[in-house]
Amino acid sequence: MLNQRLQQKLLQKLSPQQILLMKLLQIPTMALEQRIKQEIEENPALEDIEDVTDVENSDSEVENEISEESDNNNDEFDLNDYLDEDEIPAYKLNANNTSADNERKDIPFSSGISFQELLISQLGLRPLDEKQYLIGLNIIGNIDESGYLYRDIEAMVDDLAFTQNINTTKKNILEVLEIIQDFDPPGIGARNLQECLLLQLKRKNTEEKSIKLALQIIERNFNEFTKKHYTKIIKKTEITDEELKEAIDEILKLNPKPGNSLGETSKTNHYIIPDFIISNINGELELSLNSKSSPELRLNRSYINMLEDYSRDKKNKKKKEAFMFVKQKIDSAKWFIDAIKQRQNTMFVTMNAIMNYQKDYFYTGDEKNLRPMILKDIAEIVDLDISTISRVANSKYVQTPFGTFLLKFFFSESMQTSSGEEVSTREIKKILSECIESESKIKPQTDEQLTGILKEKGYNIARRTVAKYREQLNIPVARLRKEL
Repeated sequence: MLNQRLQQKLLQKLSPQQILLMKLLQIPTMALEQRIKQEIEENPALEDIEDVTDVENSDSEVENEISEESDNNNDEFDLNDYLDEDEIPAYKLNANNTSADNERKDIPFSSGISFQELLISQLGLRPLDEKQYLIGLNIIGNIDESGYLYRDIEAMVDDLAFTQNINTTKKNILEVLEIIQDFDPPGIGARNLQECLLLQLKRKNTEEKSIKLALQIIERNFNEFTKKHYTKIIKKTEITDEELKEAIDEILKLNPKPGNSLGETSKTNHYIIPDFIISNINGELELSLNSKSSPELRLNRSYINMLEDYSRDKKNKKKKEAFMFVKQKIDSAKWFIDAIKQRQNTMFVTMNAIMNYQKDYFYTGDEKNLRPMILKDIAEIVDLDISTISRVANSKYVQTPFGTFLLKFFFSESMQTSSGEEVSTREIKKILSECIESESKIKPQTDEQLTGILKEKGYNIARRTVAKYREQLNIPVARLRKEL
């Protein structure tokens, strides 16, 4: 049975402005530029100052007219609010956000044909009929950037039948694939790493003893080779340590990703655009925001004029609807400008706190000087929520005198040494990495031995923790680090 009743609730909801600010906070500088362009396209009441060609004198006349009308108008809003915002476009705080060198430098890009085009050009040099050529194009289209063909042959038979109405067999495709595998660089079109290495070895002088032995190892003892079970290989092939070393040296000269060498001149270069810039000027650290990609925004004058015109006669239904539409667009533009301003301020305050917290590192560049720091530490300093600090640290980069780093690089948990001092886990990882670099490659140190070395240095951590840090540093186990 349905019934009506009154109920009182206390709810916490985010306003549209807060949601907009949170979304803007978590995107980096390059994405912000695209987001601003998108907002300008969607909201005609918002404009980029650099693109505006209005005469300043006419603007001042419009201000006077609007202010006179607003004195006689008893509406629920004040048109001067919009004008005030329009007259202060310097929300970017240019005095604080410009560096000594404001020259905009363009980076030249090398041009070249794509990876697939290089293979297609070689395909055209082979004596193939029309059907074989189309099969070859399909195979090349399925080769990834590394040069491997992971598409199943049976699936390619179906692809050609359904998409190009070509009836073929697995045998026909393998014949064309064999031709493509003869292209340069060697190893192109392989279906796995083993086949890729074999294709490259077969291009060499197979009469040489080391090449012949390398072929035998890859063909018959590939699993043992990948796991570096060298003793097993020596027993199975009945060779000496020196012969095995010569064969492995030949294998190590091969390219496991042949497609990369083809795409070096044509692949897209990804450049990191830092969101913050820290400079050491005469022994003093200075922080600035990289705002070159962020244009200066203001409200569109013509929309303010329309708002003033429609506000005179809101009894007319059509004019009232037009008035509400224009007001909504202007309000949306004001919110966006305010959100950009607040984003810049929040980011500057947060990064400034991080810079002061890790001052020793920014002076020296030594990872051992990084203090233990978590999101809560910075949140307490700047009096903001931890989620806000997390959004600022997400996907943001800072340019320092020692390189450009992800902001998350400076966050790490603490660990206590045997002397009772709190150190950053990043410091322990740095020392662990140095221990592994200086070890004997013939007999690498196990995790247990590394644990003992760290304990001697005063870092009392468990073996499983050493294994975890080693994996985070992308360092393999001792057996896989072994070299002959």
